[in-house]
Amino acid sequence: MPITDIFRINKIKDELNRTTQERDALKATLTKLGAMDAAAIQLAIADLERRRSAAAQELRDSEVAAARRRAELGQSLTDLEKQITAKQVNLVILDEAIQLQSFALYKPHYDLGSSESYKKKLEQIQDRQAAMVKAGTAARASQTWSINGDAKDGARMVNDFVKLILRAFNNECEAAIDSVKFSNIETIENRIRKAHETMNKLGARMFISISNEYLLLKLQELRLVFEYRQKKQEEKEEQRRVREQLREEAKAMREIEEAKEKLAKEERHFMKAVEQLNKQLAVASSDVERAELERERAAAINQLQHIEKDKLDILNREQNTRAGYVYIISNVGAFGENVFKIGVTRRLDPQERVDELGDASVPFEFDVHALIFSDDAPALENALHKAFESRRINMVNRRREFFRVPLTEIKDVVHRNFKKPVEFVEIPDAEQYRESLRMRVPSNGASPT
Repeated sequence: MPITDIFRINKIKDELNRTTQERDALKATLTKLGAMDAAAIQLAIADLERRRSAAAQELRDSEVAAARRRAELGQSLTDLEKQITAKQVNLVILDEAIQLQSFALYKPHYDLGSSESYKKKLEQIQDRQAAMVKAGTAARASQTWSINGDAKDGARMVNDFVKLILRAFNNECEAAIDSVKFSNIETIENRIRKAHETMNKLGARMFISISNEYLLLKLQELRLVFEYRQKKQEEKEEQRRVREQLREEAKAMREIEEAKEKLAKEERHFMKAVEQLNKQLAVASSDVERAELERERAAAINQLQHIEKDKLDILNREQNTRAGYVYIISNVGAFGENVFKIGVTRRLDPQERVDELGDASVPFEFDVHALIFSDDAPALENALHKAFESRRINMVNRRREFFRVPLTEIKDVVHRNFKKPVEFVEIPDAEQYRESLRMRVPSNGASPT
């Protein structure tokens, strides 16, 4: 209750007591002065009664107002507690966001070569923890306790409490480590340290404490689990890249085989045509007929020469596994301006690969800015990736070959590393994207929102 309400109620109570005392004193005086004017005395008593009733009513009103004020203050306190809870939640979210921003600063403590190596190291750490628990060095405790003078009962009680505290600490660590991810590893580490501190405080009265060495093993387990999961993810990404590369190679080989079959079929067709024309030339009866047959024969031989050249090209592509196309493509509607994907394909028709990339996973098709055939396409692709390494969109997953860089810089790097002329498309068509923008414009001509 506010202090002002308390003062006011006390003042009213004092007034009520004072008028009561005056009334009682007046009655006593009346008894002694029986000869006085009874009517005047009754008027005085009635006046005092009115004053007393008014004070009593004021006291009741004040108490009601004070109760209402207490209820209002109680509701305000409840509202403040809700606000504090909400702000605490926001603080947790903010803390997670800070950890997320600082994730790039995390440096591996082990940096082992494979997930299997991490798994073996993790097993070693867990074996050391089990050995400490078994040897009684995971937690220390006083052995001077006794129950009803029995030291053995005291020792059993202490050992039971040690087991209880270790189990609680292990459960807390297990739950924390199980939830570790790239955005909260520092928070989880602090959580384990806090659990260690809390358990030691709870055991302080019995002189029970979890050793710092055991705490360090738990922190090592945390980091190993985190780095193990990251390594597993890296290995999955690498396996996915290899599978994709194998699929790409298989498609390229199928295209080469299909092209070889097509060229063989065309070669047989024109060889047969030349053979037939030679027979017709042998029996030609006029110079005009012979001249026409010679023209057809020359055209067929020319086609055979083209086929032979194509066969050599196909053979070179088949034998040279590094020959292929470097493609430079964009998707303005999906990724915005100055974002390009730079990749390589061994397909005979690189546009097929570009069409595959523009499937239903992106809202619009990709636009081609350049298709560069090279006898060493991976080398040219690597030179471009290296030049724009700091401009990668995804710095973690290197399979995502997207870069934020002006096309002019890409052209400069291509010209420095590839001496043949390359034709670039400066402005992408982005047909569906631009048509979609046009369709969003209201009929009154106002700008789309």
